[in-house]
Amino acid sequence: MKKTVIITGGAQRLGLAIAEKLNADGYQVIITYRTPRTSLSLIEEKGIRCVQADFSSDQGVGGFIDWIHSNVHSLRAIIHNASDWIGESADAEPAQIFSRMMQIHASAPYQINLAIQDLLTNSEEVADIIHMTDYVQDKGSKKHIAYAASKAALQNLTLSFSTKYAPKVKVNSIAPALVMFNEHDSQEYKQKALKKSLLETCPGAKEAVAAVDYLLNSEYITGRTIHLDGGRHLK
Repeated sequence: MKKTVIITGGAQRLGLAIAEKLNADGYQVIITYRTPRTSLSLIEEKGIRCVQADFSSDQGVGGFIDWIHSNVHSLRAIIHNASDWIGESADAEPAQIFSRMMQIHASAPYQINLAIQDLLTNSEEVADIIHMTDYVQDKGSKKHIAYAASKAALQNLTLSFSTKYAPKVKVNSIAPALVMFNEHDSQEYKQKALKKSLLETCPGAKEAVAAVDYLLNSEYITGRTIHLDGGRHLK
């Protein structure tokens, strides 16, 4: 029987690359998506199951937890990748921004992790929880203050859950800085962004894929963060 892995926010970018790799490796992969898109049919054709879920409300989180309990009997891993990126602005209400960032990046993983403990410990081998955090969890951000705070909260959940679920479940974080550009990014922006790291490169999704693969296969790492930042912290 295939081992099941859930990836929240797995319909694009890093989440999709991780899903496709794990699917190719023989896992039964389940991804969540917030917004329907035409590419989902192509993803499902590969054998990846797609489930709509909106983690911006407790109702949405609870609905996905109910779905898990109705459809999954054992979990090899869950990768919390669902994310939103809202910056502070004069047109946005600060309390709403902060609440939404904390809800999606911290409260949703917190609730889901608590709800699926039995599914993780029912795995035939040591299971994994992986939190996709962000480089700014340690540095902060002038333009995305609430976002940075919520990713720091997610990183702290790594510490608590690694202690709570040991030795049956390993819990770790992956904190990327710039690993992928967006299609609309200008050449000027790209050159400026590359200069922020010592290695001056944008490696693509393969770095996150490799980090996930390492954590899933490791027998001796928990409560840690893998930093994918090209030495940016030293600039």
